[in-house]
Amino acid sequence: MPSDLADIKSSDTNIRQVLAKQVRDACINVGFFYVKNHGIPEDVIGDVVEMSKRFFDLPLESKMKIENKTTGNLKGYAPLLSVNSDSEGAGDLHEGLQLGWEEIDQSMASRDKDINGTMTGTNVWPKEIPNFRETVLTYYHTAIQLGKLLFPIFALALELPENFFEDKTRYSAAIMSLLHYPPQTGYVDDRVIGIGAHTDWECFTILWQEPGIQALQVLNTSNQWVNVPPIEETLVINLGDQFARWTNDVFKSTVHRAINRSGVRRYSVPLFFGTDYNVKLEPIPSCVTPSRPPKYEVITAGEYVKMRFQAVFGQK
Repeated sequence: MPSDLADIKSSDTNIRQVLAKQVRDACINVGFFYVKNHGIPEDVIGDVVEMSKRFFDLPLESKMKIENKTTGNLKGYAPLLSVNSDSEGAGDLHEGLQLGWEEIDQSMASRDKDINGTMTGTNVWPKEIPNFRETVLTYYHTAIQLGKLLFPIFALALELPENFFEDKTRYSAAIMSLLHYPPQTGYVDDRVIGIGAHTDWECFTILWQEPGIQALQVLNTSNQWVNVPPIEETLVINLGDQFARWTNDVFKSTVHRAINRSGVRRYSVPLFFGTDYNVKLEPIPSCVTPSRPPKYEVITAGEYVKMRFQAVFGQK
């Protein structure tokens, strides 16, 4: 059952504690959960999906004008099979457009606090589609507001003060992708799927997935792949590695993949929400016990993302 975020802004601590308990159970036992009444209007979602479809319908030569290899960072267009999320796979059968923080009002100053260089650089936009930038950034900023509201709930779920993450997420890394998965039909090479088995790098991912098309799967504790079907008017919140490291694996960073064998094209929009890159991913004291000693070397969030980025994209 989806967690209801209708009262996420409630001034009643008891109401927020009920939500935090639901989130805690999901984070410890599963690693992801659905949310409804999430505050992102349906028309904002519909508009960004329409823009995504228009972009991926462009001729390849148009999309390649903003390929991320020409930008020198993650931002920009990633063609089919240009990414390999699973080291045992043969490439990810999806194409994407990645973007990071940018104010909708271009007269406002940039907020670039990436000290590690992994995500630096400006976004690149297709010139062929009117209002593309403004429409996509409207969804982006609305999703960021949702992410900001979730951090206090995660803090309560960890029995921490609600403002625990506030000074650690002032310049949160927030990378969003527009993704298109063509259908896999005919002979299927099991080493080539929509996106190979992986964990996300950041604290959590806010995912919109297209209704009616099953593709997302997570690996459960029995080492079995379980479908995560889209549910109308909900988003999926998937935990990532930064939370796992912060919580000493009390919160699970779930291995997941996507396989589009529906026979039709599939679209999704994930926003990867992390902490400030200069924050050390030190285990939270309440997550360390004699029977659960620290599992990870302490590094900054930026160092961790840079390490994962180089492993997947082969760039420095």
